[in-house]
Amino acid sequence: MNRPSPLLIANGQGFWGDSILGPVRLVREGPLHYLTLDYLAEVTMSIMQKLKSRNPEAGYATDFIEMLSRILPTCKEKGIKIIASAGGVNSTACMRATGEVIKKLGLSGIKVATVTGDDVLSRLAELQQQGESFKNLDGGRPLSAVDGKITSANAYLGAFPVAEALDRGADIVICGRVTDPSLVLGPMIHEFGWKPEDFDKLAAGTVAGHIVECGAQCTGANYTNWREIENFARIGYPIIEAYPNGEFFITKHEGTGGKVSVDTVASQLVYEMGDPRNYITPDVIADFTSIQLAQAGVNRVRVNAIKGSAPTKFLKVSISYENGYKAVGQLTISGPNALDKARLCADIIWQRLEIDGVTFPEENRCVEYLGAGVCHEGIVPTIDPPEIVLRVGVKDKDKAKINRFGMEIAPLVTSGPPGVTGFAGGRPKAAEIISYWPALVGKDKIVPHVEVAEF
Repeated sequence: MNRPSPLLIANGQGFWGDSILGPVRLVREGPLHYLTLDYLAEVTMSIMQKLKSRNPEAGYATDFIEMLSRILPTCKEKGIKIIASAGGVNSTACMRATGEVIKKLGLSGIKVATVTGDDVLSRLAELQQQGESFKNLDGGRPLSAVDGKITSANAYLGAFPVAEALDRGADIVICGRVTDPSLVLGPMIHEFGWKPEDFDKLAAGTVAGHIVECGAQCTGANYTNWREIENFARIGYPIIEAYPNGEFFITKHEGTGGKVSVDTVASQLVYEMGDPRNYITPDVIADFTSIQLAQAGVNRVRVNAIKGSAPTKFLKVSISYENGYKAVGQLTISGPNALDKARLCADIIWQRLEIDGVTFPEENRCVEYLGAGVCHEGIVPTIDPPEIVLRVGVKDKDKAKINRFGMEIAPLVTSGPPGVTGFAGGRPKAAEIISYWPALVGKDKIVPHVEVAEF
């Protein structure tokens, strides 16, 4: 590509459920070349797989389709390309739904690509026969420990399939499970012609993607010095000004709320960080200790000098599995001695269940006294405020036991200490627990697939 520098890439969604105003305002309020939208978390894949099992046209981020109806005309007019991990476990259905939006808006000549190959749920047995163990990275347990309970399995793809989709003319790229930074690194590879061996540049693009992957968290949201942040209601979502040599700047549209400073960017850099010298991705290992940050004007931070090294021969696999049931209920306890009364209420629940032959081991119980300092328990002193929200939960393999627990919350309103209120939302019911199983798979076993269609 011969696009004049800088390349402008923004991220408008930090997760499935982020504000729709992020992308709407990004495309409306200033210049942009690429809009990225990050929808997927580990548990999200399992939810999508379950939805797809019930409906073959489900299994993707439906919010993405609603958003397209609002932003696509402006993106078409301005030439903004969209890259989203909205495909979940059904990128093809997401593509079809995208095509319907294009037609309803009266638009045409828009190329939509899907990036797939990450979903290995149906291939687990085959891959194990080929020598892939999928042992749990956290504890080394064999995958056989959860046989018959697995609900999803997705390998994290890298940025080069995204770049391939753009090379083939895609205006919208719908991905399944790719790494979060790949949404940003992909267009850089496409625009700047970066190669697999350009480790420092790939590391730079990875760091850029990491900084913006949570949306407004790098422009002042979720920031310790929150009183410095002006106009949270109109907080600006982040924009990357990228250059072919790997240098980039973090900024936001002029006139928007929030703040871009060395501190806000650094705060996001350490988010979900393990070994800062070895930030492992499918395309490169980035050394976060090499990053240089400098304020380069109002709401503008320069990022450069990033070092990278060759990637591993493996891809991470996110596996989800059924792990029993849970239920959580809550009450509000008000008046004098609220904390003591809340503690008594919790004890009453366990005693009444035991009378009826239902018990839960201590490790399968959760009791929280919200308002007494439990969010930072052990760091801040416990206090006895004028009201407490008692939050009680249990987990177990037996669904009937969980539902029996749910029957003992509401009775405390009339058969417990005074000041008990706030029971709403109905009796808590047993809900499935979906647990996370991290594993590895050889790169040579996973083949990404790019498909492009024009609508």
